[in-house]
Amino acid sequence: MPEKATPQAQAAYDRIHATDDFARLQRAYRRFVVPMTIAFLAWYVLYVLCSNYATGFMDTKIVGNINIALVFGLLQFATTFGVAYWYSQYAAKHMDPIADALNEEYEQEAHR
Repeated sequence: MPEKATPQAQAAYDRIHATDDFARLQRAYRRFVVPMTIAFLAWYVLYVLCSNYATGFMDTKIVGNINIALVFGLLQFATTFGVAYWYSQYAAKHMDPIADALNEEYEQEAHR
């Protein structure tokens, strides 16, 4: 069971939560996550809609028995891994330095 936060830890959290750096961290997170989520969901919905309403297109053979539907389906997996990789790179560059600094502040204040 998690321990209850000490008054010092809660005060440190509240102070840090109100800082410009914390707001910058939230903006950096949203700047990546919101557009990427919209793009990925649009890509997925396109796949589903094409599978249901453009069956002739999706049945088009590319090589042997491999058709466009199979390629689109496999690209869904590739896109998922790509987004995870892009996020890790983005977070390391734009978010982790801010989060590390805020965490260090919190640790110093919470354990006085």
